[in-house]
Amino acid sequence: MNQTIYKILPLALWEEAKKTGRLAGAPVDLADGYIHFSTSAQVRETAAKHFSGVGDLVLLAVDPASLGDRLKYEKSRGGALFPHLYDSLPVAAVVWVEDLPLGPDGHHLFPGAMR
Repeated sequence: MNQTIYKILPLALWEEAKKTGRLAGAPVDLADGYIHFSTSAQVRETAAKHFSGVGDLVLLAVDPASLGDRLKYEKSRGGALFPHLYDSLPVAAVVWVEDLPLGPDGHHLFPGAMR
C-alpha cells in the first residue's frame, strides 16, 4: 500500500515534534507501542470516534513509502487494515499539515483536498 496516510494530532504535539524532528506519538500511541494512522477512507471515522468535539488539532499527511518496514497494516476497527508505525515518525516524512477545526455542527472540517 502506498497511498498517503493520515495522523490526527493535537497542535501542541506537532509543534514539539517540529522542534525535535521526530514525533514519538500521542499518549494512546505510546501506550499501545505504535503510532496510529488512518487511510483516507478511515480518517473521518477516526476523527468522529476518537476526537469528537476536540479542537486545536492538526491533520498530518504522511508518505508511507518513507517509513519502510516499520509501517505495518494490521486489522483493527471492524477488521479493516489500519497503518501502524512501530517507530517514531520523522517530521521529514510529513507531506503536509493542515488545521482540523470544528465546524458549527461539532464535526471536524477536513482540508479541501480531502473533501
